[in-house]
Amino acid sequence: MKLSALQAYVAAINDGSLRKAAARLGLSQPALSKMLRELEVELGASLVVRSTRGVIPTAQGKVLYERASAADRELTRAVEEIGQLGGRMVGELSIAAVPLAVMLVLPEAVRTFSQQFPEMRLRISEELYIAQLAYLRKGEADVAIGPIPEGLAQGEYLVEPLLPIDMVVAVRKGHPQARCTRLAELSEARWVYTGLSGATGYARELFSRNGLPPPPVAATVNSTLALLALLGSGDFIGLMPAPLARHPVTSSYFDVVPLQEGPLRLTLGVMVREEMAMSVMVRHFLSHLHRAAHHLGGMAGTATS
Repeated sequence: MKLSALQAYVAAINDGSLRKAAARLGLSQPALSKMLRELEVELGASLVVRSTRGVIPTAQGKVLYERASAADRELTRAVEEIGQLGGRMVGELSIAAVPLAVMLVLPEAVRTFSQQFPEMRLRISEELYIAQLAYLRKGEADVAIGPIPEGLAQGEYLVEPLLPIDMVVAVRKGHPQARCTRLAELSEARWVYTGLSGATGYARELFSRNGLPPPPVAATVNSTLALLALLGSGDFIGLMPAPLARHPVTSSYFDVVPLQEGPLRLTLGVMVREEMAMSVMVRHFLSHLHRAAHHLGGMAGTATS
Protein backbone atom coordinates (compact mmCIF):
# COMPACT_ATOMS: atom_id res chain seq x y z
CA MET A 1 0.00 0.00 0.00
CA LYS A 2 1.59 3.24 -1.16
CA LEU A 3 1.78 6.22 1.16
CA SER A 4 1.00 8.54 -1.75
CA ALA A 5 -2.23 6.63 -2.42
CA LEU A 6 -3.30 6.95 1.22
CA GLN A 7 -2.52 10.67 1.20
CA ALA A 8 -4.51 11.06 -2.01
CA TYR A 9 -7.46 9.23 -0.45
CA VAL A 10 -7.38 11.44 2.67
CA ALA A 11 -7.22 14.55 0.49
CA ALA A 12 -10.20 13.40 -1.59
CA ILE A 13 -12.35 12.83 1.50
CA ASN A 14 -11.23 16.08 3.16
CA ASP A 15 -12.05 18.10 0.04
CA GLY A 16 -15.14 16.10 -0.88
CA SER A 17 -14.08 16.51 -4.49
CA LEU A 18 -11.62 14.65 -6.71
CA ARG A 19 -11.04 17.79 -8.75
CA LYS A 20 -10.16 19.94 -5.72
CA ALA A 21 -8.01 17.23 -4.16
CA ALA A 22 -6.13 16.65 -7.42
CA ALA A 23 -5.45 20.37 -7.81
CA ARG A 24 -4.18 20.63 -4.23
CA LEU A 25 -1.89 17.62 -4.69
CA GLY A 26 -0.62 18.79 -8.06
CA LEU A 27 -2.13 15.81 -9.90
CA SER A 28 -4.53 15.43 -12.77
CA GLN A 29 -8.00 14.22 -11.85
CA PRO A 30 -7.60 11.01 -13.92
CA ALA A 31 -4.34 10.25 -12.09
CA LEU A 32 -6.01 10.69 -8.71
CA SER A 33 -8.96 8.52 -9.76
CA LYS A 34 -6.53 5.80 -10.86
CA MET A 35 -4.77 5.88 -7.48
CA LEU A 36 -8.09 5.46 -5.67
CA ARG A 37 -9.16 2.59 -7.93
CA GLU A 38 -5.85 0.81 -7.32
CA LEU A 39 -6.28 1.30 -3.59
CA GLU A 40 -9.78 -0.21 -3.74
CA VAL A 41 -8.47 -3.20 -5.72
CA GLU A 42 -5.64 -3.73 -3.26
CA LEU A 43 -8.01 -3.68 -0.28
CA GLY A 44 -10.81 -5.52 -2.03
CA ALA A 45 -13.34 -2.95 -0.89
CA SER A 46 -15.23 0.04 -2.21
CA LEU A 47 -13.88 3.13 -0.44
CA VAL A 48 -15.83 6.05 -1.88
CA VAL A 49 -19.26 6.85 -3.23
CA ARG A 50 -19.05 9.13 -6.26
CA SER A 51 -21.85 11.46 -7.25
CA THR A 52 -22.37 14.77 -8.99
CA ARG A 53 -22.02 16.42 -5.58
CA GLY A 54 -18.59 14.93 -4.89
CA VAL A 55 -17.22 11.94 -3.01
CA ILE A 56 -17.99 10.55 0.45
CA PRO A 57 -16.46 7.52 2.18
CA THR A 58 -18.22 4.17 2.40
CA ALA A 59 -18.36 2.35 5.75
CA GLN A 60 -15.08 0.60 4.88
CA GLY A 61 -13.71 3.89 3.61
CA LYS A 62 -14.42 5.62 6.92
CA VAL A 63 -12.26 3.05 8.72
CA LEU A 64 -9.40 3.63 6.32
CA TYR A 65 -9.86 7.41 6.43
CA GLU A 66 -9.60 7.57 10.23
CA ARG A 67 -6.45 5.44 10.33
CA ALA A 68 -4.85 7.04 7.29
CA SER A 69 -5.59 10.57 8.58
CA ALA A 70 -3.97 9.76 11.92
CA ALA A 71 -0.94 8.25 10.17
CA ASP A 72 -0.63 11.26 7.87
CA ARG A 73 -0.76 13.65 10.84
CA GLU A 74 1.92 11.68 12.68
CA LEU A 75 4.19 11.59 9.63
CA THR A 76 3.76 15.33 9.14
CA ARG A 77 4.61 15.91 12.80
CA ALA A 78 7.67 13.66 12.50
CA VAL A 79 8.99 15.64 9.54
CA GLU A 80 8.36 18.93 11.36
CA GLU A 81 9.97 17.74 14.60
CA ILE A 82 13.06 16.47 12.77
CA GLY A 83 13.42 19.90 11.20
CA GLN A 84 12.85 21.60 14.56
CA LEU A 85 15.56 19.51 16.21
CA GLY A 86 17.85 20.74 13.46
CA GLY A 87 16.91 24.34 14.22
CA ARG A 88 14.28 24.85 11.50
CA MET A 89 11.34 26.16 13.53
CA VAL A 90 8.47 25.69 11.09
CA GLY A 91 5.31 23.60 11.23
CA GLU A 92 1.85 23.67 12.78
CA LEU A 93 0.65 23.37 16.36
CA SER A 94 -3.00 22.52 16.98
CA ILE A 95 -4.60 23.76 20.22
CA ALA A 96 -8.03 22.86 21.62
CA ALA A 97 -9.01 25.21 24.45
CA VAL A 98 -12.00 26.02 26.62
CA PRO A 99 -13.46 29.56 26.31
CA LEU A 100 -11.73 30.87 29.43
CA ALA A 101 -8.33 29.90 28.09
CA VAL A 102 -9.16 31.56 24.78
CA MET A 103 -10.15 34.71 26.68
CA LEU A 104 -7.36 34.87 29.24
CA VAL A 105 -4.13 32.92 28.69
CA LEU A 106 -4.04 32.26 24.95
CA PRO A 107 -3.82 35.86 23.64
CA GLU A 108 -0.62 36.58 25.57
CA ALA A 109 0.86 33.12 25.00
CA VAL A 110 0.15 33.24 21.26
CA ARG A 111 1.56 36.77 20.97
CA THR A 112 4.89 35.94 22.61
CA PHE A 113 5.19 32.49 21.01
CA SER A 114 4.56 33.93 17.54
CA GLN A 115 7.15 36.64 18.13
CA GLN A 116 9.75 33.99 18.97
CA PHE A 117 8.69 31.55 16.22
CA PRO A 118 7.11 33.61 13.42
CA GLU A 119 7.11 30.70 10.95
CA MET A 120 5.08 28.40 13.20
CA ARG A 121 1.37 28.15 12.38
CA LEU A 122 -1.10 27.91 15.25
CA ARG A 123 -4.53 26.35 14.74
CA ILE A 124 -6.83 27.15 17.67
CA SER A 125 -10.29 25.67 18.23
CA GLU A 126 -12.62 26.64 21.07
CA GLU A 127 -14.01 23.54 22.79
CA LEU A 128 -16.07 23.14 25.95
CA TYR A 129 -15.06 21.11 28.99
CA ILE A 130 -14.07 17.48 28.32
CA ALA A 131 -14.57 17.78 24.54
CA GLN A 132 -11.03 19.08 24.08
CA LEU A 133 -9.68 15.82 25.53
CA ALA A 134 -11.41 13.83 22.80
CA TYR A 135 -9.53 15.84 20.17
CA LEU A 136 -6.29 15.33 22.06
CA ARG A 137 -6.86 11.57 22.38
CA LYS A 138 -7.61 11.21 18.66
CA GLY A 139 -4.48 13.16 17.73
CA GLU A 140 -6.49 16.02 16.22
CA ALA A 141 -4.99 18.45 18.76
CA ASP A 142 -1.43 18.68 20.03
CA VAL A 143 -2.31 20.67 23.15
CA ALA A 144 -5.53 20.83 25.19
CA ILE A 145 -6.24 23.62 27.69
CA GLY A 146 -9.09 23.28 30.15
CA PRO A 147 -10.09 22.26 33.66
CA ILE A 148 -8.05 19.25 34.72
CA PRO A 149 -10.53 16.34 34.97
CA GLU A 150 -10.40 13.86 37.80
CA GLY A 151 -9.35 10.29 37.06
CA LEU A 152 -7.12 10.84 34.05
CA ALA A 153 -5.35 7.61 33.12
CA GLN A 154 -1.78 7.52 34.41
CA GLY A 155 0.79 7.72 31.64
CA GLU A 156 -1.68 8.82 28.96
CA TYR A 157 -1.18 12.58 29.35
CA LEU A 158 1.34 15.05 30.65
CA VAL A 159 -0.72 17.45 32.78
CA GLU A 160 0.53 20.81 34.06
CA PRO A 161 -1.63 23.21 36.14
CA LEU A 162 -1.90 26.83 35.01
CA LEU A 163 -4.49 28.71 37.11
CA PRO A 164 -7.11 28.08 39.79
CA ILE A 165 -10.55 28.72 38.32
CA ASP A 166 -14.05 29.29 39.69
CA MET A 167 -17.31 28.39 37.98
CA VAL A 168 -20.31 30.30 39.34
CA VAL A 169 -24.03 29.65 38.98
CA ALA A 170 -25.54 32.37 36.79
CA VAL A 171 -29.07 33.37 35.79
CA ARG A 172 -30.63 36.27 33.89
CA LYS A 173 -31.56 39.45 35.74
CA GLY A 174 -34.95 39.02 37.39
CA HIS A 175 -34.78 35.21 37.42
CA PRO A 176 -37.10 33.79 40.13
CA GLN A 177 -34.22 31.80 41.65
CA ALA A 178 -31.61 34.54 41.53
CA ARG A 179 -31.55 34.90 45.34
CA CYS A 180 -31.38 31.22 46.30
CA THR A 181 -28.66 30.47 48.84
CA ARG A 182 -28.57 26.65 48.87
CA LEU A 183 -27.73 24.41 45.96
CA ALA A 184 -30.51 21.99 46.92
CA GLU A 185 -33.03 24.73 46.14
CA LEU A 186 -31.92 24.52 42.51
CA SER A 187 -32.24 20.75 42.11
CA GLU A 188 -35.39 21.09 39.99
CA ALA A 189 -34.29 24.18 38.07
CA ARG A 190 -33.95 24.20 34.28
CA TRP A 191 -30.23 23.50 34.05
CA VAL A 192 -28.18 24.02 30.93
CA TYR A 193 -25.39 21.47 30.65
CA THR A 194 -22.26 22.22 28.64
CA GLY A 195 -20.48 19.61 26.59
CA LEU A 196 -21.49 16.89 24.20
CA SER A 197 -24.03 15.24 26.51
CA GLY A 198 -25.64 15.49 29.93
CA ALA A 199 -23.23 12.84 31.18
CA THR A 200 -20.46 15.42 31.55
CA GLY A 201 -20.18 19.08 32.42
CA TYR A 202 -19.90 21.50 35.27
CA ALA A 203 -23.46 21.22 36.64
CA ARG A 204 -23.13 17.49 37.25
CA GLU A 205 -19.76 18.00 38.94
CA LEU A 206 -21.02 20.84 41.17
CA PHE A 207 -23.90 18.77 42.51
CA SER A 208 -21.75 15.66 42.89
CA ARG A 209 -19.12 17.48 44.94
CA ASN A 210 -21.83 18.67 47.30
CA GLY A 211 -23.32 15.21 47.77
CA LEU A 212 -26.40 15.86 45.66
CA PRO A 213 -27.78 13.94 42.67
CA PRO A 214 -27.29 15.74 39.36
CA PRO A 215 -30.21 17.93 38.29
CA PRO A 216 -32.26 17.06 35.21
CA VAL A 217 -30.93 18.32 31.88
CA ALA A 218 -33.12 21.04 30.37
CA ALA A 219 -30.72 21.74 27.50
CA THR A 220 -27.23 20.80 26.36
CA VAL A 221 -25.01 23.27 24.51
CA ASN A 222 -21.53 23.06 23.07
CA SER A 223 -20.67 26.74 22.75
CA THR A 224 -20.35 29.75 25.01
CA LEU A 225 -22.59 31.82 22.74
CA ALA A 226 -25.39 29.23 23.01
CA LEU A 227 -25.02 29.15 26.80
CA LEU A 228 -25.30 32.93 27.07
CA ALA A 229 -28.25 33.01 24.69
CA LEU A 230 -30.23 30.43 26.69
CA LEU A 231 -29.43 31.90 30.10
CA GLY A 232 -30.35 35.37 28.92
CA SER A 233 -33.62 34.49 27.24
CA GLY A 234 -35.54 32.35 29.72
CA ASP A 235 -35.62 30.76 33.15
CA PHE A 236 -32.59 28.57 32.50
CA ILE A 237 -29.71 28.27 34.94
CA GLY A 238 -26.10 27.32 34.32
CA LEU A 239 -22.46 27.68 35.25
CA MET A 240 -20.07 30.12 33.66
CA PRO A 241 -16.59 31.48 34.38
CA ALA A 242 -16.57 34.01 37.22
CA PRO A 243 -14.68 36.62 35.14
CA LEU A 244 -17.26 36.27 32.38
CA ALA A 245 -20.24 36.50 34.75
CA ARG A 246 -18.79 39.59 36.47
CA HIS A 247 -17.50 41.32 33.35
CA PRO A 248 -19.03 44.82 32.95
CA VAL A 249 -20.65 43.81 29.66
CA THR A 250 -22.29 40.59 30.86
CA SER A 251 -22.99 41.57 34.48
CA SER A 252 -25.71 43.95 33.31
CA TYR A 253 -27.61 40.92 31.98
CA PHE A 254 -26.78 38.18 34.51
CA ASP A 255 -26.76 37.66 38.27
CA VAL A 256 -24.49 35.27 40.16
CA VAL A 257 -26.58 33.12 42.51
CA PRO A 258 -25.17 33.64 46.07
CA LEU A 259 -24.85 29.98 47.09
CA GLN A 260 -23.51 29.11 50.54
CA GLU A 261 -21.66 26.19 48.96
CA GLY A 262 -19.59 28.64 46.94
CA PRO A 263 -18.36 28.22 43.37
CA LEU A 264 -17.17 25.08 41.65
CA ARG A 265 -13.42 25.40 42.08
CA LEU A 266 -11.30 23.77 39.41
CA THR A 267 -7.78 24.06 38.07
CA LEU A 268 -7.15 25.26 34.54
CA GLY A 269 -4.38 23.15 33.10
CA VAL A 270 -2.60 22.21 29.91
CA MET A 271 -2.60 18.61 28.73
CA VAL A 272 -0.59 16.87 26.03
CA ARG A 273 -0.25 13.22 25.08
CA GLU A 274 2.83 11.63 26.62
CA GLU A 275 4.39 10.95 23.22
CA MET A 276 4.13 14.67 22.37
CA ALA A 277 5.57 15.88 25.66
CA MET A 278 9.15 16.03 24.38
CA SER A 279 8.28 17.80 21.13
CA VAL A 280 10.46 20.90 20.83
CA MET A 281 7.57 23.15 19.79
CA VAL A 282 5.18 21.76 22.39
CA ARG A 283 7.69 22.44 25.17
CA HIS A 284 8.27 25.98 23.89
CA PHE A 285 4.53 26.64 23.70
CA LEU A 286 3.98 25.32 27.24
CA SER A 287 6.64 27.73 28.49
CA HIS A 288 4.80 30.64 26.90
CA LEU A 289 1.51 29.42 28.40
CA HIS A 290 3.00 29.28 31.88
CA ARG A 291 4.40 32.80 31.52
CA ALA A 292 1.00 34.08 30.42
CA ALA A 293 -0.67 32.31 33.37
CA HIS A 294 1.91 33.79 35.75
CA HIS A 295 1.04 37.29 34.51
CA LEU A 296 -2.58 36.52 35.39
CA GLY A 297 -1.64 35.32 38.86
CA GLY A 298 -3.57 38.15 40.48
CA MET A 299 -6.75 36.54 39.14
CA ALA A 300 -6.16 33.28 41.01
CA GLY A 301 -9.35 32.09 42.63
CA THR A 302 -11.55 34.20 40.38
CA ALA A 303 -10.53 32.90 36.96
CA THR A 304 -12.59 30.19 35.37
CA SER A 305 -13.19 28.12 32.28
